[in-house]
Amino acid sequence: EAPIDMLSYITLHPENWQNHSYIALNGVHENALIQALSDYESIQEIHLCLDHDIGGIEAADRITDRLHEIGYMQILTEFPQKKDWNEQLKAAHGLPALPAVPHPRKEMFGKMVTELTYYPCKIDQLSSKISATFQSGQHKYLAEYALSGAAFFLAQRDEKSAFLKLQRKLQKDYKPYTDKAGFHAKSDNLRNISKAVMQDLRRTARTKEQTLHTAKLLYDLADCAVRCETEIAMQTSVQTEEMESEMEEEPCLTQQI
Repeated sequence: EAPIDMLSYITLHPENWQNHSYIALNGVHENALIQALSDYESIQEIHLCLDHDIGGIEAADRITDRLHEIGYMQILTEFPQKKDWNEQLKAAHGLPALPAVPHPRKEMFGKMVTELTYYPCKIDQLSSKISATFQSGQHKYLAEYALSGAAFFLAQRDEKSAFLKLQRKLQKDYKPYTDKAGFHAKSDNLRNISKAVMQDLRRTARTKEQTLHTAKLLYDLADCAVRCETEIAMQTSVQTEEMESEMEEEPCLTQQI
């Protein structure tokens, strides 16, 4: 966050503020934070209080991953209800404030995941279901069969509960900053994962480790399928917005008598 946002955050959260350390990231760069953690090794818990917009949302995920890499696990992310903490302070004093800006791709991916439906998995039919939905480009159904299959290999008893847990994990683990590839690249990745899954499903017997590996492959297949479906939805949304914009810009023609 910028210095003005940091001051706004402290103003909104004055309780024991002297007991905490604050760093303005000057945008979304984590270099100052990494250096401060190196200088003060006693710090263990980190709160990321970034802007509630596309850049802030992606930065929160990226910085969290970077902190995990260097051994910091206690990381909390807090977004303002408005676009940033200065706007939040304005709203607290009854002044007009800019609204938060959700991440469209993250919102779309989350919507796709919540719409996935569980299907009781019949292992002898799983390969044919995956092959058919992949060949026809039915990414949503492909994701549903793959995630249901992953639940089967993980649980083998309460498969529906396992499916719901995996569904929540898909949504929680999604980070749009890692999802910059275009549709063709995602399609190639989907093809490769589908091929690996089909080869793995040919096994007639599995050790416990192999069973977990199969579940992981199916989970990755579901994730990739939802990403492909999200990419199509995003492209369609952009095209619709462009068409609506062009229609609004066309001059209104009136007939002269």
